[in-house]
Amino acid sequence: MTDERAGFSPIHLYEYLVTARAKLLDWVRPLTLEQYTKEFPFGLKTLRDTLVEIPMSEWSYIRRIREEPLGLKSQEEHPFWKYYDTGFAPLEAAWKELAEDTRRTLRRITDWSKPVEWTTFGEQKIHIRAITGGIAGQLLFHEIHHRAQAMAMLRQLGVPAENLDYSLLVYQRTKLPVAR
Repeated sequence: MTDERAGFSPIHLYEYLVTARAKLLDWVRPLTLEQYTKEFPFGLKTLRDTLVEIPMSEWSYIRRIREEPLGLKSQEEHPFWKYYDTGFAPLEAAWKELAEDTRRTLRRITDWSKPVEWTTFGEQKIHIRAITGGIAGQLLFHEIHHRAQAMAMLRQLGVPAENLDYSLLVYQRTKLPVAR
């Protein structure tokens, strides 16, 4: 009997995200700086701010999974903060490097139910308890949430951003001969 969870792993799902992300970034790459920073009345307001949010959070989530302190006293110290003031190319390069770190982290985890605790920084501190699998899930879902916002922004810029669905990018599809 096959385990009903076979194939259901954070690293497999992360690889889907990387595949979908590549298509998303293909749509962003040709934009002008003006388009990249155009304000919209939803989400994080600009495509740049929306895209920076994704790897910025991913960087933090993988450190939480590894139970490493972030070593930050403020958001401005975050290594991805600087990309709020750059064009797209530097963010894309840094995000590709981060993806390798994330892959290594996810591959090393053997206990997805391991408790993880931390306290936030800033004026109002909050103690948080989660499990490694929950943090990995948040990493995945967070990107999908902001990716949808980015795709809506791209559509408003006239870019036909669509079809990043898991089933379209991962399922094996074979065309069958037409019955006569």
